[in-house]
Amino acid sequence: MLTKSEHTKLHILQTVAPIFNKNGYAATSMSDITNATGFTKGAIYGHFKNKEALSISAFKYNVKQMMSKISEYISKSDSPIEKLFLISDFYRNYYAYSKQLGGCPVLNVGVDANNQNTLLLENVRVVVERIQDQVAAIIEDGIEIGEISTEINAMHYAKRLDTLIQGAVFMTYTMNDDFYMKDTMDQIDQMISNEMKA
Repeated sequence: MLTKSEHTKLHILQTVAPIFNKNGYAATSMSDITNATGFTKGAIYGHFKNKEALSISAFKYNVKQMMSKISEYISKSDSPIEKLFLISDFYRNYYAYSKQLGGCPVLNVGVDANNQNTLLLENVRVVVERIQDQVAAIIEDGIEIGEISTEINAMHYAKRLDTLIQGAVFMTYTMNDDFYMKDTMDQIDQMISNEMKA
């Protein structure tokens, strides 16, 4: 059960997370935040140290929503190779899903924070590394049980998969066309089948 303070903090995060994600850190003003939440600046700062702390919490909130959705999706199978196919399947429909968040939080905040906000960028890098570590762990599990070739370098392939996905997300949003997402996921499926399978 959430306390009143925790409930207020969550409400603020749920309200401002899509705004920060869509507009970026610099373009989101305190008046945008107060107007959206209905709270005064003082009330907001009663829960968050400053705008930067709020933006980092908003980023973490968006990422948590996204990661829990992916985790739930890939938990449909215990097979590591099937989990890789489920990751590509999740991203095949990612455009429609991520629009509700105001776009892809990793890509949006990564691009927005680069050269502008070192602390925010560090948080993005931590998330990217965590995603790649989790994919590498799935690949290593697959190698261990004989589903994935022992020739495969788990971290190299985890980085490659993440690069392909993030590139497809960028092109899909830039061109407003989910062809890029779907076509890249087909390429990833071929890579899993032709290069990674034992």
